Amino acid sequence: MQERIEHDSIGALPVPVDAYYGVQTLRAKQNFYITGKQLHPDLIVSLVQVKKAAAMTNYETGELNKEVADAIIAACNDVISGKYHDQFIVDPIQGGAGTSSNMNANEVVANIAIEKLGGIKGDYSIVHPNDHVNMSQSTNDVYPTAGKITALKLTQKLLFQMERLGEALKQKSIEFDNIIKVGRTQLQDAVPMRLGQAFNAYRSAIDRDTLRLKKTQNELCIVNMGGTAIGTAINANPEYLKRIPVNLKKTTSFNMVLAADLIDATQNLDAFVSVSGALKAAAVTLSKMANDFRLLSSGPKTGFAEINLPPKQNGSSIMPGKINPVIPEVVSQVAFNVIGNDLTITMAAEAGQLELNAFEPVLFYNLFESIETLTNGISTFIDNCITGITANEDRCEELLEHSIVTVTALCPYIGYKEASDIAKESILSGKLVSQIVREKGLLSQEELETILDPSLMTEPMEEQQIS
Repeated sequence: MQERIEHDSIGALPVPVDAYYGVQTLRAKQNFYITGKQLHPDLIVSLVQVKKAAAMTNYETGELNKEVADAIIAACNDVISGKYHDQFIVDPIQGGAGTSSNMNANEVVANIAIEKLGGIKGDYSIVHPNDHVNMSQSTNDVYPTAGKITALKLTQKLLFQMERLGEALKQKSIEFDNIIKVGRTQLQDAVPMRLGQAFNAYRSAIDRDTLRLKKTQNELCIVNMGGTAIGTAINANPEYLKRIPVNLKKTTSFNMVLAADLIDATQNLDAFVSVSGALKAAAVTLSKMANDFRLLSSGPKTGFAEINLPPKQNGSSIMPGKINPVIPEVVSQVAFNVIGNDLTITMAAEAGQLELNAFEPVLFYNLFESIETLTNGISTFIDNCITGITANEDRCEELLEHSIVTVTALCPYIGYKEASDIAKESILSGKLVSQIVREKGLLSQEELETILDPSLMTEPMEEQQIS
């Protein structure tokens, strides 16, 4: 393999002659073999979108000549279009607060630009990774900005799926609205409810999670670009700070705004904690819903069996005909992962010291994984489970009829103590609640038909006129 020799502050290192990355990237590759993976492709694009915006701004302020600026912008466009991603070789989890990722982008863009100007890769006298591509920047403003842009991109996809989920649950709530079932607390029979109400409650929770996640998007649009090393804007033209948000919007389509306090924005990662918190809340909602679906479909002969989940695959290698609730199971596993990632993100944000947080790499790795797995988990939940759920109306009616859940409605008319005695007798004797009340002569048949009508127990009612 042919090689070229490149130098950095550590010394010299042979770099493959065809590589668009350089010596600093190669050192990082050698130092950080942690996950064995590449940077997230959206993070690669986001980094280069930041580089493009910086080159545009540096040209506008007169810091970068047109020839070099045009070459850098053209190189960035190539990477943004999907080319050269194989040249981003650093591990996503790395020491150095993201410097390796930033330099990987600087070197790749520089070498593409060099070739566009007729030079040979590694001839940094034409376009230099630090002096030109990284002009007016530091890893400490580039990397967190790219992380926010990436999170914005990924959450757009997640929000789309969450809105789809809300709509799917709404449709089921309408479809099941006339089916009365037993409502349960602590897995014990409680009071009647409509199956549609259960699904509408799931929808309400998802709508709330969606709104919570949307609120975090504004925080992600606040960036510290131009703050450079610690937020004091050293080596950045004052005009650069005014123009860089405008050019970021041009390269990303997001309405990026400069933080009011660049030092704060450089050292604190609470915006990412907010996003992760919203993801965790959504994950909890999803797993609780998945647990309910597993319970409500349990059996099918010896469990609740109030709903049927669509059969997706054989459930056993030994038990013929067994079908497991595999989609709710995988959704819960996604939720567990998101909840675990939230702890990592929290600790990474907490571990920052003084003017910089060095732990963004692991934070981004876990945050992006949470967003993507949640997006994919919700997608399969909708398409392979929720839209295919059917109700066992006869089973719901059977369980309701033989339960004591209607006895609560008697309390205003015969008192808690009498109602409790009737409940106990019904459980021991197997008699229906209405039968025992009639036998005791406590209420007339007409009164019972009104008071013990399960459908009337599922909504607040106007004051009943019963003597």
